[in-house]
Amino acid sequence: MKRPLQPIDSRSIPELVTTELRRSIVSGDLAPGETFSLRKIAAMLDVSFIPVREAVRNLEGEGLVITRPGRSACVAPLHLEDLQGIYRLRRNLEPDLAARSSVQITDAALDRLQAQAEDFGHERHTIQTVYDAHHAFHAALLAPAATAWDMRVLNSLWRAAERYIRIGFSKLDPDPQDKSRRQHAHEGLIDTFRRRDPEAVSEAVLVHLTRNEAAALRALADEPGATGT
Repeated sequence: MKRPLQPIDSRSIPELVTTELRRSIVSGDLAPGETFSLRKIAAMLDVSFIPVREAVRNLEGEGLVITRPGRSACVAPLHLEDLQGIYRLRRNLEPDLAARSSVQITDAALDRLQAQAEDFGHERHTIQTVYDAHHAFHAALLAPAATAWDMRVLNSLWRAAERYIRIGFSKLDPDPQDKSRRQHAHEGLIDTFRRRDPEAVSEAVLVHLTRNEAAALRALADEPGATGT
């Protein structure tokens, strides 16, 4: 009898290193433009050099890292025109998906999302703790009308924007009013969805995206390593 396949870990060491480096970059712990040694990273993570090199290549493909000759790399600078391009694409996709979703999504789903929106204003949250939930919130709003390809494209755009949003909006957290504004903005989206008016929903999502882009650009205007206008 042939030997059966053996179970393997669902995530390899390079994947784990990629995840940890990505977390450090999108949170700003590794700052835009900062140079780092691959060997020092390997020592900090207690892994060999090879998975770190592979992780850096993965992150270079995501536009987060720039490799350099030798054994060093640097965190890609923030290009604000890239953020504007991401939001331009989002404005072409999300309002239309939201309009179509608004007549398909169930009341039960909206009730669940209402509870999530209320939690966004909790004092314990920063942009770092709420980002993943915020991502899931918008995905759930659009899911009834979205195809698998729609979600692939949107997830790519959301990931590309993640570093800009986390770094930019983290600057707003010292103002307690920003937490309540975050809550009320998302509760307002739910209220508009409950009206089952596709045109109103499309406009509400467009306004939501435009305001978020403007806030992120303001927050990042003086960020070291940010370029463009």
